[in-house]
Amino acid sequence: MLNQSVRETAYNRPFIRQRADPYIMRSDEAGYYFTASVPEYDRIALRHSDTLEGLRDAPERTVFVKHESGPQSIHIWAPEIHRIDGVYYIYYAGGDKDDVWEIRPYVLRCLGDPMVDDWVEMGPMRAADDDPFSFRGFSLDATVFSCRGERYFVWAEKVGVGKQISNLYIARLAAPNKLATIQELLSTPDYGWERGDFWVNEGPAILKHDGKIFLTFSANTTGELYCMGMLWASEDDDLLDPANWTKLRRPVLQSDGGKGLHGPGHNCFVKADDGETDLLVYHARQYSQLVGNPLYDPNRHVYIAPVTYDGQGFPQFRHVPQNW
Repeated sequence: MLNQSVRETAYNRPFIRQRADPYIMRSDEAGYYFTASVPEYDRIALRHSDTLEGLRDAPERTVFVKHESGPQSIHIWAPEIHRIDGVYYIYYAGGDKDDVWEIRPYVLRCLGDPMVDDWVEMGPMRAADDDPFSFRGFSLDATVFSCRGERYFVWAEKVGVGKQISNLYIARLAAPNKLATIQELLSTPDYGWERGDFWVNEGPAILKHDGKIFLTFSANTTGELYCMGMLWASEDDDLLDPANWTKLRRPVLQSDGGKGLHGPGHNCFVKADDGETDLLVYHARQYSQLVGNPLYDPNRHVYIAPVTYDGQGFPQFRHVPQNW
C-alpha cells in the first residue's frame, strides 16, 4: 500500500475500489455481473446485481482460486464474463509461479447460475489447428464479440526480440475455447503515446454504434502514462482484414491531474439501466507518484462515464463527476 495522501475530487470518487481491469456484463434477463483483477492476483471474484449501482456493494463470490503450482499459479488477471449460446464463460489470464511471465489465456464455464452453480475449468484457450503463432508467447486480455452471425476473439500477445512488444490480434472463434482462424495483427504500438518502458497495446474492448465497430485498447506502461487508444471498422467490412481497421493517431482518454485521475485504461462498455445509454467503465488511480512497480500498486479503482457521440457517430470519452 502506498503511503501518501490522496486528493479527492468530484471526478475521482471510485465506483468500486481496488478492482483493476473492470468488466461489467448486462443481461436483459439477469441484470449485471461484475468481475475484475483483485490486488492479490490470486482469484476470480464475481458480483451480481439487478441494477448497475447495486454492484458497488454487492457481495462477491469467488469462482476460481489460483493453482498451487504450475500454470495458473500466479498473476490471475483481467477476467471477463460472457454469455454464449446461453452458457456463461469467463476468459482470464494466468502465469506460472516458477516462470511468472509465462502468461496465457484460460477459460471457465458455468452451465447454470453464475452466482450459485459450479464453474469448471476448460483449460487454456486453443489456437486453430493450422495456427503456429497464437498463444505461443505472453498472451492476455482476451475479449469476445459477435458481428453478422460470427464470433471473434481479440487479445494481446507479446512478440519480437525478448518478446517486449505487446500487439493486438484478432481471429474468428470455432468454439468458446478454440479459434477457427489464424491470428491477424490488428494493432502494434506505432506512436509515442503507446511506448514507454515497454511498447504496449492491450486490454481490447468493443463498442458498436450506428453501423461501426469501435475497439478501444490500453497503451503504454501501467503508471501515469497509461491511456486509451481506439481503432474502428464498419460492421459490413471483413473484420479479419487489418486494412479495414483504422487507428486514431491520438489517445482518446488519458491522465488528468486537475481531476485527480491518473493512468486510465483497461476499459469495457456496458448499457446503463435504461438499456440505451452506453457507459465507459475503466480503472484509474487517484495519484501519479508510485513507489516500485506500478503493476503491484493496489489502488486502481473503477470509474464510470457516459459515452457521447459526435456528428460522424464516433464516441467521445471524458472524465465526469462521480456522483456515488
